[in-house]
Formats: sequence, C-alpha cells, structure tokens
Amino acid sequence: MISAGEFRNGVTFEMDGQVLQIVEFQHVKPGKGAAFVRTKCKNVITGAVVERTFNPTDKFEPAHVDRRDMQYLYNDGELYYFMDTENFEQIPLNADKLSDSFQFVKENMVVKVLSCKGDVFGIEPPLFVDLLIVETDPGFRGDTATNTLKPAKLETGATVKVPLFIENGERIRIDTRTGEYLERAK
Repeated sequence: MISAGEFRNGVTFEMDGQVLQIVEFQHVKPGKGAAFVRTKCKNVITGAVVERTFNPTDKFEPAHVDRRDMQYLYNDGELYYFMDTENFEQIPLNADKLSDSFQFVKENMVVKVLSCKGDVFGIEPPLFVDLLIVETDPGFRGDTATNTLKPAKLETGATVKVPLFIENGERIRIDTRTGEYLERAK
C-alpha cells in the first residue's frame, strides 16, 4: 500500500478501478487545519488529467507498470512502430501515446514502453541523448551578452536553445526531461 503522503511525480496507483499516475503534487500544510496533498493525476488508460486533493493518510494499492525496452523503428504518418528487443515482436502506437520528450528520439533508438494490464500508455526516452544540429544561425564575435542563446534545429526536427558558439554539424547532448542543451557531445 502507498499513502498519499508518499506521492511523487511518476507514481502510479489504483483508485476506484482506475490506474492513475501523478503528474504534479504539492504537500500543503496550512496554518490552521490538517495537512493535505494536492495533485494532478493522469488516467493512464484514457489520458484524462484531473486535479484531486487527498488526506496524507489515505492509502492506495500501487499499480504494476511494465517497462520494456523497445527499439523505435519508423513512423508511417499515423502510427509509430516499436520492436521488442528480446522477442522481435513489433507494436504500432498512435501519436497520443507518445510524450513531449519523444521529439528527441530518432530511428533505431531504444526507449522504454510503459504498459499497465496489457495497455500501452506511454514512452520513456533515455534521459540524455546525443543529437546532430542540422540548422542554426551563426554566432558573431562581440555578440556575447551573458548566457545568450539561439535556436537550433536538430536531426529529429525538434528545436532547442543553444549557446552562440555551437555551429551546424555539431553533436550536442540534450536532457529529454526538460528539453535543454547540456553540453557538446564527445
């Protein structure tokens, strides 16, 4: 059993026959009255997001989430195809099952496919990916205000902000959780 006081982002639990995942949480301790936990929960099957308030002592059954390594193969316009790296079984997924961080995934990259009770509900890309910059404006000498950033288009089509010294053709490391530039890739 998991109590509401132990909620963190990404925790999945069962409530009223639904499987919910914590998107955001906040422990609130008002000056008067009892503490409570304010959350945004996502139904992993339907994708609906609801705001709920819980007593910190409320207990819930944790939901079992399967995380399987799968290789992203290709996109045919509507569906995205993934292959299980153990038994080579392929599964197609709609774009609504993919998270925002999927924009940093390129073909043949291994991702984690999340499922609960046989229903796939999401994709977890690697935390850090190295990608090639295909288009960015040149940085000019003397254009060096503190922490000045410019947009750069990556090989996956995503756009990120990079420092002025980064040029076309360079490989950079991206944090897929925040979508931010970290460093030049080695």
